[in-house]
Amino acid sequence: MAGTGKLTMTRQRKAILDELASTDSHPTADELYDRLRVNLPRISLSSVYRNLEALSRAGMVRTLKVAGSQKRFDADTREHYHVRCSSCGRVADLPFEPMLQLDKEAARLSGFDVTGHRLKFIGVCPQCKAGQAHPGHEEADEDA
Repeated sequence: MAGTGKLTMTRQRKAILDELASTDSHPTADELYDRLRVNLPRISLSSVYRNLEALSRAGMVRTLKVAGSQKRFDADTREHYHVRCSSCGRVADLPFEPMLQLDKEAARLSGFDVTGHRLKFIGVCPQCKAGQAHPGHEEADEDA
């Protein structure tokens, strides 16, 4: 993701980036807010939302939009795939390279100039299969 100009790196933005980089749970803004308040007790939820949007526009954070639930955020801005648990809503990275040949084939079949794709995998995570609870993860929407 390319940045869209210079973004001043404030203390709050640095803290948000550091917190995102320290986890692979793809937290929501609310979850990040709860984590950040430990070291930044005066940070507001609206500041977290505003800074996440600015960081996303600058290409420093990836925004994951999951139907029927809050946006999630990822410090890993490389092109990569995710899998979402249909039971608890947990989102995890998939450790394989994006399939760029899909773009070429879609362009060939459609006549479009295909500039990218989003591929969403859905399943049941190991904890849900085992009947274990997930602290900090919202329930997933059935049709998401």
